Amino acid sequence: MFVQKSTMFTWTLISLCFIAHYDVSSGQDRVEQSKEEMTASEGAQVIVGCKYITTDTAPYLFWYQQLPNRSPKFILNKLTFGEGTTEPDFKKRFSATLNSTSKTVPLMIKNVHVSDSAVYYCALRPTVTGNTTTLYKNLTHEKA
Repeated sequence: MFVQKSTMFTWTLISLCFIAHYDVSSGQDRVEQSKEEMTASEGAQVIVGCKYITTDTAPYLFWYQQLPNRSPKFILNKLTFGEGTTEPDFKKRFSATLNSTSKTVPLMIKNVHVSDSAVYYCALRPTVTGNTTTLYKNLTHEKA
């Protein structure tokens, strides 16, 4: 009698809190993510949560993946009105839906692979009020 042993692969998806604070006239725009590490079996589906707080009535939300020792890589963005975009490398298995009622934009990863082990960041386009020229000048100013 021949018995085949099944090997289960697991991977770790680390979701760190990435909170972007932008001062606006009536509060702060930001995103909130769980600080928890997630573990899933290869081939499973994983959902990484992201809640956003903003006064903007048409926010833009973004998802990024950061592999170990690499810079963050753009996955996709979602708009309140319109489809948004997804990078070609991520189109088959990565998706997100922006829910303006619950103010969430969870990232869904289908058929996860070990190579998906990474830090995933949710980001909110900043809302700027007032003098935007000064803001952009300060962002591009290089210290001597």
